[in-house]
Amino acid sequence: MNLLTQSQKNNNPVTSHRTDARLLWATAAKLALGLTLIALLSLAPRASADSFFSTFFSTGNPDGKIGTLSRPPSAAGLETETADDFILTQSMVINKATFTGLMVGLNPSINNVEIEIYHVFPVDSDTVRTITVPTRVNSPADNEIDFATRDSSGGSLSFTSTLMGSFTVNNSVVDNIHPSPPPLPFTGGEGPMTGQEVSITVTFNPPIALPAGEYFFRPEVGLSSGNFLWLSAPKPIVAPGTPFATDRQSWIRNANLVPDWLRIGTDITHQGPFNASFSLSGETIQQRIEELVPCSGPASGGTWKNHGQYVSTVTHVAQMFVNQGLISGSEKGQIVSAAARSSCGKKSNNHSNKNKNKNKNKHH
Repeated sequence: MNLLTQSQKNNNPVTSHRTDARLLWATAAKLALGLTLIALLSLAPRASADSFFSTFFSTGNPDGKIGTLSRPPSAAGLETETADDFILTQSMVINKATFTGLMVGLNPSINNVEIEIYHVFPVDSDTVRTITVPTRVNSPADNEIDFATRDSSGGSLSFTSTLMGSFTVNNSVVDNIHPSPPPLPFTGGEGPMTGQEVSITVTFNPPIALPAGEYFFRPEVGLSSGNFLWLSAPKPIVAPGTPFATDRQSWIRNANLVPDWLRIGTDITHQGPFNASFSLSGETIQQRIEELVPCSGPASGGTWKNHGQYVSTVTHVAQMFVNQGLISGSEKGQIVSAAARSSCGKKSNNHSNKNKNKNKNKHH
């Protein structure tokens, strides 16, 4: 949720689409990031585009402890966002995410899915204003990373959903989200809820490229009726999840609380704390470069003219990622050195011998 458009959203809470100002802001951010990088990430290499993609992070399966609202502004009520954190130990290109929730309502169907990524506070945040919550330490930032936003209504993501059957959570947070002072924001939650468990897989187009660091993942699901509650996952993370030492709990906010966030467990329910159930798939930047610059020849087709052309192309593409802060200069050097040591673009011995024989025959 971007603060620049919040007043516009509050004036028109029924709309489920981003405002023109929001779209302009996001477009400007993408341009600032670099259109060349977007083109690189969108480029379909000659090999399978999924050849290196694999699941690299997961919080595990739902544990049934709580479901928390994640809804765009609609006739059902205020925009409400739930976010949980993940870690990247190296720069990654994220192409897919899967998250599990509860659809509560009368025959609901999914109309729209939007994904936002946040830095950890205080990045992208106003640190001099007075907060309206107990703390912002370890929370998501005030504002999302604009270039990382993907939305099915805008065509930057596609999604599939799988119904898993009826499911009941022990507690829920939907409407009772309030700022301080005490006794609020504590409410204890809104009790058990039952609905249809659904697993949603989103594919990003273009993929999302992020440098190493810690982030928050925020899915938002629009339904034809009712609400989508994101299901909690075990904390600490257990198999088949991906444990990490600095795992933070999940946070929530609605349009009345923006730009602040509340801890679902510590502030609102006095239970948990909780994670939320999701996983991420992708590939490393080096793997992406190998797809964009295949050893067998240019992604556009044909073969390399020589080894120098291959190394030069790898160098150029690697520099693009350096310029975006996704790899360091030393990492670029390692990638280019590996390309230089490879045989990519070099003519085979048989090919060289044939050329030598042709030259000899010319002289005879």
